[in-house]
Amino acid sequence: MASNSVTVTVSIAPSNNDSNRSCSTLYAHRDYARVLMPLVYCIVFIVGLLGNSLALHVIRSNLKKINSTTLYSLNLVISDILFTLSLPLRMIYYALGFHWPLGEAMCKISGFIFYINTYAGVNFMTCLSVDRFIAVVLPLRFARLRNVKNVRFICVGVWILVLIQTVPLLGMPMTNLEPDGFITCMEYPNFEKVDHIASILIGAVFLGYVIPVVTILVCYSILCLKLHSTAKSNHLMEKSGRSRKAIGVICCVSLVFVVCYSPYHIDILQYMIRKLVSDPDCSELTVFQVSLHITVCLMNLNSSLDPFIYFFACKGYKRKMLKLLKLQTSMSFSSVVRMTPEGSSKDFIDGNNIHLNSTTNERPADRRSRRFE
Repeated sequence: MASNSVTVTVSIAPSNNDSNRSCSTLYAHRDYARVLMPLVYCIVFIVGLLGNSLALHVIRSNLKKINSTTLYSLNLVISDILFTLSLPLRMIYYALGFHWPLGEAMCKISGFIFYINTYAGVNFMTCLSVDRFIAVVLPLRFARLRNVKNVRFICVGVWILVLIQTVPLLGMPMTNLEPDGFITCMEYPNFEKVDHIASILIGAVFLGYVIPVVTILVCYSILCLKLHSTAKSNHLMEKSGRSRKAIGVICCVSLVFVVCYSPYHIDILQYMIRKLVSDPDCSELTVFQVSLHITVCLMNLNSSLDPFIYFFACKGYKRKMLKLLKLQTSMSFSSVVRMTPEGSSKDFIDGNNIHLNSTTNERPADRRSRRFE
């Protein structure tokens, strides 16, 4: 008897992780990235390290006049410096075309330093906005929150909070051997195997970005309104332009923060929400991966943009910079170099300073505006 054999083919749909592993286009932009990304990071590293080191020198030289703003500014500058020091390894990684030859442990250490100082900076910028808000709007009711002793505890608390937020990274796999032989480090697809990664990242975005950005914008918006109303009631102050300068610096600080941090976090948020609803395919994951590389570069620019704000807003910083550039003599007749003998680091707001000098025949409204110093 002839026997008939029937072949049954069972088709198993690949899981989301398997699909990601087989997605060959995730790093198709490697040739462009290995040139452009190290270049951007190199600029951020040089400008950020030199600019923030100078800011640290300015603050340290005025530690005898320490106050709440100085302490927050000091911690912000330190976090910016530590962040920039983590960039050389990332430059090497991108120059090698998304290849990490240093092993899992070094990848975790590099990522840990990178993220802890990124979000420490965000938190200290938030603290500075609240500090300025209290100084101008609620100087008596919450004065104890600006006490130097209490601010020290707040700074320690911020570092502990960021540490708690970042420590889980150490328990996650951060490297992955790709089919083409490259070992990637700190890339989103490497975290796809983590359970509930979408929910985790959505929570991280709200805690690390949404709450800080809302706090900063609310505090600085109220500050601008307060300064504007004070200037309208004080013609001398309005004529001097101090209020306009203060409002201008506040707007600049807010704009830099929003422009640098928003694209990255909005990018993550929208993709994670889509991931909860459906499984994105390879093309969608590739677009997200490329956009992450672009928005991360933009976010990292913040640490190199701060020194430019310092220059235009902080007299002590401007004085030191002009000395270094040997331009102090040529600028001596310019109004932008009118400053006190030693300058002041207490005026840093978000790593920046807003200085409103008193005028003669000072009125109560003037004294309130001076608390913005």
